[in-house]
Amino acid sequence: MKITKISKTVRRITANNPGVMTGGGTNTYLIGSENITVIDPGPPLEEHVDNIVKMLHGKLKRILVTHTHLDHSPAAYILKKKTGAPIMGMMALHEANQDPTFNPDKILEDGDKISEIEYTLRVLHTPGHASNHLCYILSNEKIIFTGDHIMNGSTVVIAPPDGDMSQYLNSLNNLLLFDLDCIAPGHGDVMKNPKEVVENLIKHRLNREKKVIDALSKMSRANLDELVKEVYRDVNKGLYPIAKYSLQAHLIKLMKDGKVAQIRNEFLWRC
Repeated sequence: MKITKISKTVRRITANNPGVMTGGGTNTYLIGSENITVIDPGPPLEEHVDNIVKMLHGKLKRILVTHTHLDHSPAAYILKKKTGAPIMGMMALHEANQDPTFNPDKILEDGDKISEIEYTLRVLHTPGHASNHLCYILSNEKIIFTGDHIMNGSTVVIAPPDGDMSQYLNSLNNLLLFDLDCIAPGHGDVMKNPKEVVENLIKHRLNREKKVIDALSKMSRANLDELVKEVYRDVNKGLYPIAKYSLQAHLIKLMKDGKVAQIRNEFLWRC
Protein backbone atom coordinates (compact mmCIF):
# COMPACT_ATOMS: atom_id res chain seq x y z
CA MET A 1 0.00 0.00 0.00
CA LYS A 2 1.47 3.34 -1.09
CA ILE A 3 0.21 6.47 0.64
CA THR A 4 1.08 9.80 -0.96
CA LYS A 5 0.76 13.01 1.06
CA ILE A 6 -0.59 15.65 -1.34
CA SER A 7 -0.79 18.53 1.15
CA LYS A 8 -1.11 19.13 4.89
CA THR A 9 -4.76 18.06 4.63
CA VAL A 10 -4.82 15.53 1.77
CA ARG A 11 -3.57 11.96 1.37
CA ARG A 12 -3.90 9.71 -1.68
CA ILE A 13 -4.03 5.95 -2.13
CA THR A 14 -4.34 4.39 -5.59
CA ALA A 15 -6.41 1.28 -6.29
CA ASN A 16 -4.76 -1.69 -7.99
CA ASN A 17 -6.86 -1.43 -11.17
CA PRO A 18 -4.45 -0.23 -13.88
CA GLY A 19 -5.59 -0.30 -17.49
CA VAL A 20 -6.16 1.56 -20.74
CA MET A 21 -9.04 3.56 -19.28
CA THR A 22 -7.69 3.89 -15.73
CA GLY A 23 -3.98 4.55 -16.22
CA GLY A 24 -2.08 3.54 -13.10
CA GLY A 25 -5.34 3.03 -11.20
CA THR A 26 -8.13 5.02 -9.56
CA ASN A 27 -7.03 7.60 -7.00
CA THR A 28 -8.80 7.69 -3.65
CA TYR A 29 -8.32 10.86 -1.62
CA LEU A 30 -8.64 11.31 2.14
CA ILE A 31 -9.29 14.85 3.36
CA GLY A 32 -8.56 15.84 6.96
CA SER A 33 -7.25 13.98 10.00
CA GLU A 34 -10.21 14.10 12.41
CA ASN A 35 -13.52 14.27 10.56
CA ILE A 36 -12.23 12.59 7.40
CA THR A 37 -13.88 12.81 3.99
CA VAL A 38 -13.08 10.13 1.40
CA ILE A 39 -13.38 11.07 -2.29
CA ASP A 40 -13.83 8.23 -4.80
CA PRO A 41 -13.30 4.97 -2.91
CA GLY A 42 -12.88 3.31 -6.30
CA PRO A 43 -13.67 -0.16 -7.67
CA PRO A 44 -14.99 -2.98 -5.42
CA LEU A 45 -11.58 -4.35 -4.45
CA GLU A 46 -11.58 -5.64 -0.87
CA GLU A 47 -7.85 -5.06 -0.45
CA HIS A 48 -8.18 -1.42 -1.52
CA VAL A 49 -11.13 -0.82 0.80
CA ASP A 50 -9.25 -2.48 3.68
CA ASN A 51 -6.29 -0.21 2.99
CA ILE A 52 -8.58 2.82 3.10
CA VAL A 53 -10.06 1.67 6.43
CA LYS A 54 -6.57 1.30 7.93
CA MET A 55 -5.93 4.98 7.16
CA LEU A 56 -9.16 6.19 8.76
CA HIS A 57 -8.63 5.20 12.43
CA GLY A 58 -12.40 5.26 12.90
CA LYS A 59 -12.69 8.92 11.92
CA LEU A 60 -14.55 8.72 8.59
CA LYS A 61 -17.32 11.35 8.38
CA ARG A 62 -18.55 10.89 4.80
CA ILE A 63 -17.91 9.27 1.41
CA LEU A 64 -18.04 11.46 -1.69
CA VAL A 65 -18.01 10.24 -5.28
CA THR A 66 -17.22 12.27 -8.38
CA HIS A 67 -19.42 10.08 -10.60
CA THR A 68 -20.79 6.55 -10.78
CA HIS A 69 -18.60 4.83 -13.36
CA LEU A 70 -17.47 1.38 -12.28
CA ASP A 71 -13.90 2.37 -11.40
CA HIS A 72 -14.91 5.19 -9.05
CA SER A 73 -17.97 4.49 -6.89
CA PRO A 74 -18.69 0.74 -6.28
CA ALA A 75 -16.35 0.59 -3.26
CA ALA A 76 -18.52 3.25 -1.59
CA TYR A 77 -21.11 0.60 -0.73
CA ILE A 78 -18.45 -1.67 0.80
CA LEU A 79 -16.85 1.20 2.72
CA LYS A 80 -20.21 2.24 4.11
CA LYS A 81 -20.88 -1.31 5.33
CA LYS A 82 -17.54 -1.31 7.15
CA THR A 83 -17.78 2.19 8.66
CA GLY A 84 -21.41 3.35 8.59
CA ALA A 85 -20.39 6.61 6.89
CA PRO A 86 -22.98 8.19 4.55
CA ILE A 87 -22.49 8.22 0.78
CA MET A 88 -22.95 11.48 -1.12
CA GLY A 89 -23.06 12.24 -4.84
CA MET A 90 -25.42 12.69 -7.75
CA MET A 91 -27.51 10.22 -9.78
CA ALA A 92 -26.76 9.76 -13.49
CA LEU A 93 -29.38 10.45 -16.15
CA HIS A 94 -28.65 7.14 -17.93
CA GLU A 95 -28.24 3.68 -16.40
CA ALA A 96 -25.81 2.11 -18.90
CA ASN A 97 -22.26 1.62 -17.59
CA GLN A 98 -23.18 3.05 -14.19
CA ASP A 99 -22.68 1.58 -10.73
CA PRO A 100 -25.91 -0.30 -9.83
CA THR A 101 -25.01 -0.33 -6.12
CA PHE A 102 -24.89 3.46 -5.88
CA ASN A 103 -27.56 4.59 -3.42
CA PRO A 104 -26.54 7.94 -1.93
CA ASP A 105 -27.70 9.02 1.51
CA LYS A 106 -27.54 12.60 0.26
CA ILE A 107 -27.86 14.00 -3.26
CA LEU A 108 -25.35 16.79 -3.80
CA GLU A 109 -25.96 19.86 -5.95
CA ASP A 110 -23.78 22.47 -7.58
CA GLY A 111 -22.67 25.03 -5.01
CA ASP A 112 -23.13 22.82 -1.93
CA LYS A 113 -20.48 23.22 0.77
CA ILE A 114 -19.11 20.63 3.17
CA SER A 115 -17.44 22.28 6.15
CA GLU A 116 -15.26 20.96 8.97
CA ILE A 117 -12.89 22.78 11.32
CA GLU A 118 -9.94 21.63 9.19
CA TYR A 119 -11.34 22.24 5.74
CA THR A 120 -14.18 23.29 3.46
CA LEU A 121 -15.13 21.48 0.23
CA ARG A 122 -17.20 23.15 -2.46
CA VAL A 123 -19.28 20.98 -4.81
CA LEU A 124 -19.09 21.80 -8.50
CA HIS A 125 -21.34 20.06 -11.03
CA THR A 126 -19.20 19.35 -14.12
CA PRO A 127 -21.24 17.30 -16.62
CA GLY A 128 -19.58 16.11 -19.81
CA HIS A 129 -17.72 12.89 -19.11
CA ALA A 130 -20.83 11.85 -17.19
CA SER A 131 -24.12 13.62 -16.56
CA ASN A 132 -23.65 13.34 -12.78
CA HIS A 133 -19.98 14.28 -12.63
CA LEU A 134 -18.95 16.40 -9.67
CA CYS A 135 -15.65 18.08 -8.85
CA TYR A 136 -14.75 19.10 -5.31
CA ILE A 137 -12.74 22.22 -4.49
CA LEU A 138 -10.75 22.24 -1.25
CA SER A 139 -11.18 25.96 -0.66
CA ASN A 140 -8.51 26.53 2.01
CA GLU A 141 -5.78 24.90 -0.16
CA LYS A 142 -7.13 25.73 -3.65
CA ILE A 143 -7.01 22.08 -4.71
CA ILE A 144 -9.64 20.69 -7.07
CA PHE A 145 -10.44 16.97 -7.14
CA THR A 146 -11.46 16.34 -10.74
CA GLY A 147 -12.31 12.65 -10.95
CA ASP A 148 -12.52 11.93 -14.69
CA HIS A 149 -13.28 15.51 -15.69
CA ILE A 150 -9.53 16.03 -15.97
CA MET A 151 -7.03 13.14 -15.89
CA ASN A 152 -3.25 13.15 -15.98
CA GLY A 153 -1.71 11.06 -18.75
CA SER A 154 -4.67 10.52 -21.05
CA THR A 155 -7.59 12.29 -22.68
CA VAL A 156 -11.01 11.89 -21.09
CA VAL A 157 -13.43 9.74 -23.08
CA ILE A 158 -16.83 11.35 -23.76
CA ALA A 159 -19.28 8.50 -24.43
CA PRO A 160 -22.87 9.40 -25.41
CA PRO A 161 -25.60 9.38 -24.34
CA ASP A 162 -24.46 10.10 -20.77
CA GLY A 163 -21.34 11.83 -22.05
CA ASP A 164 -21.90 15.18 -23.77
CA MET A 165 -19.19 17.16 -25.58
CA SER A 166 -21.01 20.49 -25.41
CA GLN A 167 -21.44 20.14 -21.66
CA TYR A 168 -17.85 19.00 -21.27
CA LEU A 169 -16.48 22.12 -22.96
CA ASN A 170 -18.83 24.32 -20.94
CA SER A 171 -17.71 22.64 -17.71
CA LEU A 172 -14.05 23.13 -18.60
CA ASN A 173 -14.64 26.82 -19.31
CA ASN A 174 -16.42 27.12 -15.96
CA LEU A 175 -13.29 25.93 -14.15
CA LEU A 176 -11.41 28.96 -15.45
CA LEU A 177 -13.55 31.12 -13.14
CA PHE A 178 -11.96 29.62 -10.02
CA ASP A 179 -8.67 30.50 -8.32
CA LEU A 180 -6.89 27.14 -8.08
CA ASP A 181 -3.35 26.05 -7.28
CA CYS A 182 -3.41 22.42 -8.38
CA ILE A 183 -5.50 19.59 -9.80
CA ALA A 184 -5.83 16.24 -8.02
CA PRO A 185 -7.19 13.94 -10.77
CA GLY A 186 -8.96 10.61 -10.52
CA HIS A 187 -6.09 9.03 -12.45
CA GLY A 188 -2.44 10.12 -12.49
CA ASP A 189 -0.37 12.55 -10.46
CA VAL A 190 -1.23 16.02 -9.22
CA MET A 191 -1.01 18.75 -11.87
CA LYS A 192 0.20 22.28 -11.28
CA ASN A 193 -0.88 25.37 -13.28
CA PRO A 194 -4.59 24.47 -13.44
CA LYS A 195 -5.50 27.36 -15.74
CA GLU A 196 -2.92 26.29 -18.30
CA VAL A 197 -4.04 22.65 -18.05
CA VAL A 198 -7.70 23.57 -18.62
CA GLU A 199 -6.92 25.94 -21.48
CA ASN A 200 -4.85 23.24 -23.20
CA LEU A 201 -7.69 20.73 -22.81
CA ILE A 202 -10.17 23.14 -24.38
CA LYS A 203 -7.74 23.83 -27.21
CA HIS A 204 -7.22 20.09 -27.76
CA ARG A 205 -10.95 19.41 -27.97
CA LEU A 206 -11.56 22.29 -30.37
CA ASN A 207 -8.64 21.15 -32.54
CA ARG A 208 -10.17 17.65 -32.66
CA GLU A 209 -13.51 19.20 -33.60
CA LYS A 210 -11.80 21.04 -36.45
CA LYS A 211 -10.41 17.72 -37.68
CA VAL A 212 -13.95 16.34 -37.73
CA ILE A 213 -15.12 19.36 -39.71
CA ASP A 214 -12.19 19.11 -42.14
CA ALA A 215 -12.77 15.39 -42.67
CA LEU A 216 -16.48 15.79 -43.35
CA SER A 217 -15.86 18.77 -45.62
CA LYS A 218 -13.49 16.64 -47.69
CA MET A 219 -15.55 13.43 -47.63
CA SER A 220 -19.02 15.06 -47.83
CA ARG A 221 -20.54 12.08 -46.01
CA ALA A 222 -19.09 9.23 -43.98
CA ASN A 223 -19.87 6.75 -41.20
CA LEU A 224 -18.07 6.46 -37.84
CA ASP A 225 -15.64 3.78 -39.03
CA GLU A 226 -14.58 5.91 -41.99
CA LEU A 227 -14.32 9.09 -39.96
CA VAL A 228 -12.30 7.67 -37.07
CA LYS A 229 -9.48 6.72 -39.47
CA GLU A 230 -9.34 10.29 -40.76
CA VAL A 231 -9.91 12.24 -37.56
CA TYR A 232 -7.71 10.12 -35.28
CA ARG A 233 -4.72 9.50 -37.54
CA ASP A 234 -2.46 10.51 -34.64
CA VAL A 235 -3.89 7.75 -32.41
CA ASN A 236 -2.91 4.08 -32.27
CA LYS A 237 -5.37 2.06 -34.37
CA GLY A 238 -5.96 -0.25 -31.43
CA LEU A 239 -7.64 2.67 -29.64
CA TYR A 240 -10.09 3.41 -32.46
CA PRO A 241 -12.99 1.60 -30.71
CA ILE A 242 -12.56 3.94 -27.73
CA ALA A 243 -11.94 7.00 -29.94
CA LYS A 244 -15.27 6.40 -31.68
CA TYR A 245 -17.11 7.32 -28.48
CA SER A 246 -15.59 10.81 -28.38
CA LEU A 247 -15.94 11.11 -32.17
CA GLN A 248 -19.65 10.46 -31.83
CA ALA A 249 -19.80 13.08 -29.05
CA HIS A 250 -18.15 15.62 -31.36
CA LEU A 251 -20.64 14.79 -34.13
CA ILE A 252 -23.61 15.17 -31.80
CA LYS A 253 -22.29 18.59 -30.74
CA LEU A 254 -21.89 19.63 -34.38
CA MET A 255 -25.44 18.45 -35.11
CA LYS A 256 -26.69 20.60 -32.22
CA ASP A 257 -24.71 23.48 -33.73
CA GLY A 258 -26.51 22.91 -37.05
CA LYS A 259 -23.31 22.06 -38.93
CA VAL A 260 -23.77 18.31 -39.40
CA ALA A 261 -26.74 16.12 -40.34
CA GLN A 262 -27.21 12.36 -39.92
CA ILE A 263 -28.90 10.04 -42.39
CA ARG A 264 -29.06 6.49 -41.06
CA ASN A 265 -25.46 5.60 -40.16
CA GLU A 266 -23.81 8.38 -42.16
CA PHE A 267 -22.96 11.95 -41.25
CA LEU A 268 -23.16 14.84 -43.74
CA TRP A 269 -21.51 18.24 -43.69
CA ARG A 270 -24.19 20.96 -43.97
CA CYS A 271 -22.15 24.19 -44.18
